[in-house]
Order: sequence, then structure tokens, then C-alpha cells
Amino acid sequence: MVGGGQLARMTHEAGIPLGVRFRLLAASPQESAAQAVSDVVLGDHRELETLRSFARGCDVITFDHEHVPTEHLRALQADGVVVRPGPDALVHAQDKGVMRARLDALGVPCPRHRIVRDVADVTAFAAEGASGAEGAGGSGDGSPGGFPVVLKTVRGGYDGKGVWLVRDEAGAAEPFRAGVPVLAEEKVDFVRELAANVVRSPHGQAVAYPVVESIQVDGVCDTVIAPAPDLPAERAVRAQELALRIAEELDVVGHLAVELFETRDGRVLVNELAMRPHNSGHWSQDGAVTSQFANHLRAVLDLPLGDPRPRARWTVMANVLGGDYPDMYAAYLHCMARDPQLKIHMYGKDVKPGRKVGHVNTYGDDLADVRERAAHAAGYLRGTIQE
Repeated sequence: MVGGGQLARMTHEAGIPLGVRFRLLAASPQESAAQAVSDVVLGDHRELETLRSFARGCDVITFDHEHVPTEHLRALQADGVVVRPGPDALVHAQDKGVMRARLDALGVPCPRHRIVRDVADVTAFAAEGASGAEGAGGSGDGSPGGFPVVLKTVRGGYDGKGVWLVRDEAGAAEPFRAGVPVLAEEKVDFVRELAANVVRSPHGQAVAYPVVESIQVDGVCDTVIAPAPDLPAERAVRAQELALRIAEELDVVGHLAVELFETRDGRVLVNELAMRPHNSGHWSQDGAVTSQFANHLRAVLDLPLGDPRPRARWTVMANVLGGDYPDMYAAYLHCMARDPQLKIHMYGKDVKPGRKVGHVNTYGDDLADVRERAAHAAGYLRGTIQE
């Protein structure tokens, strides 16, 4: 697995019962997965020769992030290395411009968008939104000139990084200072964010997890509720079918997360794609018959996929973000004593403000109770709750 983050750590954990030998390409021995995997190669995933050396002896290469250059992955394939998902699929998670163009061609519902080159392009794009041209659910807040507009760097953004909510022409200059292509999108007037997680194998077997609600705080996932509360069955099935169709059309192998907007008029629009285990699927570690990590491994190894159905009526995942940790052991004592059913997953990361350092999962029949237990545990581990 290329990448040493928590996704690799948890994927490795899922492979242990199967006896899967796991090799990791990590940037440093302090990375989350590097602390847990025995076969670690230290190196830069942006260097082709490093990737070639790492791949020798591996049956298959997969990823815990999308940042390996696409041309390097094509070179590995030319060398005979099995890469899953392949570069022709993965590029749609690496490059937002490529993704939007392909989804448009497939007729997949998306927010109105365009590649923009400068502030004048952004202003023109916003003005089109104000006039209702090609509208797909804009903000409708009466802002002058069609603002606000969402600007995203085409490559490299994640967890709110590389994303700007621009409220006027003066604020549109910042994204262009990096000198990279920028995608403009309408600000969608959505009710909530959803995610449809599916897994697909090389021979076309696919499974779909329940559609979840993803609650974001400052651009970072805070809470995931599985399944999404009060989501009409027809809309949930439509979102699952859409994710399965995207996985098939793009020839995805492994886990695909399709992040969605549910609009006020009942539509579902595709926001982002991720071709790896995803934060919106962490609930499945404890809440599904087969976790996203286990199914991702099964897919890339071309094994039969496992049952994605939930074990409980409700499962809630809450991220633990960096904060004040005066005594982690005491925090464990409190959280475990208060909630014996609580599942804690910490990543071994250095604590930094706002950084994802772990998550908790809770489950049960009463959604309000399950949410409160998850929020309390995550807050106590972070240090924002003291009792």
C-alpha cells in the first residue's frame, strides 16, 4: 500500500486475519501505518524509481491517498505491476477537472462548474449563475453578481484544503496564487451531505453500503450517521445505484466513496470521488458485517466480497480531532467505563489542532442515544469535555 496514513493502518489491520503480507511505502517511520506494519519502505511516492523498487515482489499495489502521479502509475503498469485501482480510474479522484468532464459525459448530476483561469473567469461564471444559466441548485441567497462561488484547486485538495468559498470578486484572487488550474462550482443550496460507499472487484462483483449522512465542521468530517436518517428509500437506492454505476463506468477496483449533496428539491448531486477507504466508511469497522477496509482488500486481491449490511439499526462515527490531551490513559478510563460498548480507534499521530487523530464508533437502536455517546467520547478524548 502506498501511503502511511491511518487508512493504510486500518487496511493492514483488516488483512491480519487473512494472513495477508503487507508492504508499506511511507514518508517517515512516524507515520500512522508505519508504526504498525513490519515491512516498511521509506521513500517519496512522487519518485518513479522509488515506486518501482517498492513494487518489486508485490502481487498488487493499492493506495491510502490519491497523490501518486498518474504518469508514474502508468509506468508501473507498463512494467507489469498490478495497480488497483488503475491509473485510468484513479485519475478521476486525482483531478477534479477530469472527474467533472467524465461525469458530465455520463450524465451524472453534478453542481454547475467550469475550469477558470483568472478572476475575470470567476466573475463571468458567477454572473451566469445569477442569470440562472445552466443552473443546478445554486445558493439563492441574493448575493450580487451570482456570488458566492466555490473554488477548488484541480489537484491536491482534501479536508477543506484547496477549497475556497468566494463571496465577491475581491476574494477570488487567492486560489490563483499557487499557479495551478482552478475549478469553479456553484454553491449548492443543500439540505445535508451524504456519502454512498461501494466496493468493486476486478471481475465486476460489487457491493453497496447503506447511504450515510456526513456532517462537516469547517470543511472537515465531524460525524457520520449510518444509515442517513429520514432518507427516503427511493432516494437511498438511487444514490447507491449511482455510485455502483460510476464504479463500473470508471472501472474502479476497490473502494469508491461518492460524496453527495442532497438538495432542498430532492435531488442528489455528486460532490467528490475517493477511490480508497474513506472517512465516511469508518463506521463499518464496528457497524457492518464486513468493513470497508476488509472489502477493499478483498477487491484488490480479487477475492469474493463480504456482506456490507449493518449489524445494528444505527451506527455513529465521530472523528477525534487534535486538542488537549493531558492524560490519554485517564481519558480511556473515563470513556470505556461510561460506555462499555464504545469502540475507540486511535491512529498514533502527533496531536495538532484540528488534525484527525482517531475516531470512535457507537451503535444501538436509539439514534439520539447513539449520537450522544459518540459525541461525548470524541469530545472527551479531544479534551473539550471534562465530565
